[in-house]
Amino acid sequence: MRDRQAIQAAGGAGLRERKKARTREVIAATALRLFLESGFEKVSITQIAEEAEISRRTLFTYFPTKEDLVLQLFADHEDEAARAVRARRSGQPPLDALREALLDSLQRRDSNTGLNDSAESLAFYQLVSGTESLAAGLTHYTSRGIDALAAALREAAFDPLTARLAAAQVITVMRELADQNHQALAGGTSAADRYPEAARAANHAFDLLRDGLGSLRDSSGQA
Repeated sequence: MRDRQAIQAAGGAGLRERKKARTREVIAATALRLFLESGFEKVSITQIAEEAEISRRTLFTYFPTKEDLVLQLFADHEDEAARAVRARRSGQPPLDALREALLDSLQRRDSNTGLNDSAESLAFYQLVSGTESLAAGLTHYTSRGIDALAAALREAAFDPLTARLAAAQVITVMRELADQNHQALAGGTSAADRYPEAARAANHAFDLLRDGLGSLRDSSGQA
């Protein structure tokens, strides 16, 4: 009897979690659609709640701020670098694993790399970059990505300072590469045409991270 009750309780908990996940997805999708149609500033929380058929209170339970309705998409990616380090092959240096993961993401046209030219992806990036509060809020998720990667590097036997400094450089570089890809696509370049340059830029960036600024030279070859 106790085993049956435990199974039923576990099943009920699983169902509640799935319902919560679906509700969260509906709210986020509704908000994003309205923002893309009318602009971030012109859409109110009340409009989103009414469109999603929930109360304002329920909306704030899932998303504490209006900005979170958009930026939560970045939260899904904030620990990707950390996961790449933890999942690396035995003996593989963390930086090599991170380079490999980024090149794979570029090849798959992962939207987080900025190399996705679907209409929705382009509109989303335009929304974030063109809205001051969203662009500012993105730094919060960038910081959390640094925290996650630093923790993974500490687990890989890096001392805390080295782990933190390396994580900050890696995450910042990856964000800049994504921004450059997005700007190229926003200017009319296709993802397919941009891909070779995106891959070259990624390899160049990780060469610099690997070798340090001591390897940096200007166009004339001078340090």
